[in-house]
Amino acid sequence: MLDRPSTREGWIARAAALKLEGRAFIGGAYVSALDGATFAKISPIDGRVFAHIADCGAADIDRAVKSARAAFESGIWRDADPLHKKTVLLRFAELIRENAEEIALLETLDVGKVIGNSLTVDVPFCADCIQYYAEFADKLFDEVAPLGARDVAMVRKEPLGVVGAIVPWNYPLIIAAWKLGPALIAGNSVILKPAEQSPLGSLVLGRLAKEAGLPDGVLNVVPGLGEKVGKPLALHADVDMIAFTGSTEVGKLMMVYAGQSNMKRVALECGGKSPHVVMPDADLDAAAEAIAWAYTITRGKPVTPARACWRTPRSVQRS
Repeated sequence: MLDRPSTREGWIARAAALKLEGRAFIGGAYVSALDGATFAKISPIDGRVFAHIADCGAADIDRAVKSARAAFESGIWRDADPLHKKTVLLRFAELIRENAEEIALLETLDVGKVIGNSLTVDVPFCADCIQYYAEFADKLFDEVAPLGARDVAMVRKEPLGVVGAIVPWNYPLIIAAWKLGPALIAGNSVILKPAEQSPLGSLVLGRLAKEAGLPDGVLNVVPGLGEKVGKPLALHADVDMIAFTGSTEVGKLMMVYAGQSNMKRVALECGGKSPHVVMPDADLDAAAEAIAWAYTITRGKPVTPARACWRTPRSVQRS
């Protein structure tokens, strides 16, 4: 392993040596968009084009959904032993840590944040979240409802199926982990749609998940523009849930798309960024510092609760 750079110039040299992967990750492999289209990835740091990303569309979403559905129906992950799921996701978290510098550099190149933040916040928080949900694997139980002596009612937790996850540009790794963790540990297959401004780290997550032992098709990463990828993902009739973080305007569209397709479940985190109320007697310098801090770092809790990623059918048997 290379020594961590200690200077700005060292980080710039390390970034220049990165092999950037801009293709979609579908069915356990990197693939170009079906029509071969790409779009330019423009650096928020200096405005230059430094990568070309697969400009996916509805046909690529359909390909990813078919891959995810086939993996789900096969039961290879859905029905895996809980201890196996835990082992795979713990290894996934560990691989994120082992590749911290590469992922942090991609996050910095994508978003424009300083490398120190990417190394100390984005990458470790992403790994910690995956590890957090991995630990649930053998600690979640079904229930027997309290009824009369002649009745038996069982509540079972079952995975939904195919989950679409759409994440924004500002904390792509952390917010992706908030959605991947609960969806995967529940046994679902996932299609992750990163923001077009920041897809590079998410595309690495696909590779690392496979290396950790996640079966092909269980995690697919499809980059592209929101109208061309996010919309057909939300409208797809074989997607069982959409988990979206972004603007209120687009969040409303997610609910419309769910209604227009198959009444899929929708989990939304919408609205502004770190709102504050500043009272007349406030210390304005302290308030300004707090607002600036909140804008650059988020220490929120996962917004997609694990219970949202299961079906809970209730079967009653009368004796």
